[in-house]
Amino acid sequence: MVDCQAIILETVMRRRDFITILSGAVLADPLMAGAQQPGMPVIGFLAGGSQEMFTDQLAKFRVGLSETGWTEGQNVRVEYRWAQGKFDRLPALAVELVGLGVAAIAATGGSAPAQAAKAATKTIPIVFTSGDDPVKLGFVTAINHPGGNMTGVSLFTGSLAPKRLQLLREVVPDAGVIGFLLDPKNPNSELQLRDAEAAAKALGVEMPVLGAGTEDEIERVFASLDQQRAKALLVGDSPFFLGGRDKLIALCARHTIPAIFQWREMVVAGGLLSYGTSLAGAYRQMAIYIGRVLHGEKPADLPVIQPSIFELIVNLKTAKTLGIALPTSLLVEADEVIE
Repeated sequence: MVDCQAIILETVMRRRDFITILSGAVLADPLMAGAQQPGMPVIGFLAGGSQEMFTDQLAKFRVGLSETGWTEGQNVRVEYRWAQGKFDRLPALAVELVGLGVAAIAATGGSAPAQAAKAATKTIPIVFTSGDDPVKLGFVTAINHPGGNMTGVSLFTGSLAPKRLQLLREVVPDAGVIGFLLDPKNPNSELQLRDAEAAAKALGVEMPVLGAGTEDEIERVFASLDQQRAKALLVGDSPFFLGGRDKLIALCARHTIPAIFQWREMVVAGGLLSYGTSLAGAYRQMAIYIGRVLHGEKPADLPVIQPSIFELIVNLKTAKTLGIALPTSLLVEADEVIE
């Protein structure tokens, strides 16, 4: 005769053992439990442009993180927030990152992201890239001893306008009118304009200022350059210009306007000249500082990095397309000639 009570008891015991074993396996494997690695820090990445604009820079940013022992997705997570060129969105995006409890914020793509991050927190470490003097902007109290919760990389984009205008005059000696293209949505444009106007006055050059923050506005800018008989163009710093470089460079070619840019990336894409610091290097350095902060160092003790090398990049193929014979002296001075 079958003992039904014994069978039921044995079944219950086996089920209990199975549940115990399964529970132990789940607890032993966080991935099975659906949990991320305990203690994984989170970096907030706050940018003025779009993700498409920052493809190359993000690659260098991840290189910098790896140099300090951090690998995205393995022992650190990055929360990205993109303003898409709409700088008025930055304050809310910065507050959102602070609300997530990020361990540090990388603020880049003009000075506006750093300003938004600064307004959102006085305690979370912020590492920025800045085109203008970070002391003047109020980010740090001193270059060597930043104080507070901010440090970063200064790119000197605005203060190099005199050198860029000088280079344009070497390329087009008879240029009495040189246009200056600015993004009116970029809060840093006013600072760039100040330095450029002083340089133009010193050179005796007329410099109409032309604003463009959309593709349609850029089209109108080049029509205006033709009307004002401008013979060259100085292009200001903006995430919008960097992201829309193909359109901008195509218009320079169509209107036969020699232009000088801030970044090497513009010349690689077909622009004529660039003079400035390494954008890729700046993102690597920013990430290295982020990594060091995650290891426990304080922004107040990390001096703002200032570039010591400024590169002149020349695109010889573009010069030929524009019908320009570049001076030998300029080619000798160039750090890189793209043919």
